[in-house]
Amino acid sequence: MEAAEAEYFSKDFEWDELRAEVENDPSFRYHLLPFESSTIPSSQTTTRATAAAAEEEDSTAWKRFHIRHSSGKFFKERRYLLKEFPELVSCGESSKVLEVGCGNGSTALPILRGNEHIIVYACDCSSEILERAEEMIDATTVVSVRHRFRTFCCDFSVTGLPKWLACHTCREVFLQKQQNCLSGVKESHERHFNDSNSSKESTCCIGGMDFVTLIFTLSAVTFQRMPASIKECFSVLKPGGMLLFRDYGLYDMTMLRFEPNQRVGFMEYTRSDGTRSYFFSLNTVRDLFVGAGFIELELEYCCVKSVNRRNEKTMRRVWVHGKFQKPM
Repeated sequence: MEAAEAEYFSKDFEWDELRAEVENDPSFRYHLLPFESSTIPSSQTTTRATAAAAEEEDSTAWKRFHIRHSSGKFFKERRYLLKEFPELVSCGESSKVLEVGCGNGSTALPILRGNEHIIVYACDCSSEILERAEEMIDATTVVSVRHRFRTFCCDFSVTGLPKWLACHTCREVFLQKQQNCLSGVKESHERHFNDSNSSKESTCCIGGMDFVTLIFTLSAVTFQRMPASIKECFSVLKPGGMLLFRDYGLYDMTMLRFEPNQRVGFMEYTRSDGTRSYFFSLNTVRDLFVGAGFIELELEYCCVKSVNRRNEKTMRRVWVHGKFQKPM
């Protein structure tokens, strides 16, 4: 395992060379064209109803996706994260991390293992997948991990994040409710809390998380909802807190596989199962996060060659790595 970690690279090829190749290939030209929606203009009420239906459809698609891949090795533990974000190891005792879109816990587990003092709050839109994440954390042999992993059900792009995340007093109320719930035999959905079960917003809610992680989460949100979603993350960070970002980059192999009829926006696509994916350029990421009030600390493409052992084909993967800070 240690050898595998030592072989992690992030600069196997130059992104500019890939960009030139893609943009000069006629077969990829449709990816670069402006996107024109075929939607007929409608009233404001109809537009809101359509947007609400689309949001529900997106959430349902991801819930089905996670249920379908809840077992097996589809999601591998992201051991590289501590190399990319060493701040998660070097931070002080009782530092708090909010993992947005935690999935089955493949991001939370290496964080908890890497720092025995860190506390991870994790949310997802699916209560079923939160249960899988808890099972994954429970199964680890590392001592004192489970009590530092706290989950709640939330679709941050639709309902926003609960206010108790930003306030010590409100957070203590939440933890007491969670402890009461876990101490008895409850229905599964009662293990996860949403904003309606949390304390009301208080004047002391100025930001309570030391870190927020967005690891392959923002790309699943519609582009129109991204600015508000990022501001939600900004609101729960302490002044000086950091947002750690990793997601799909422009001209990633998976983007180039999408067919023209799968485009739903500029650099935005839907898969056959209804889940969506956006592919970020550095400029788009910069505009989104700086526009929400963050200070850019790091922003770059990670370009990795991986080999499919089954067919011996080399795949060029592109991800965007970023670190952003809330001003002091």
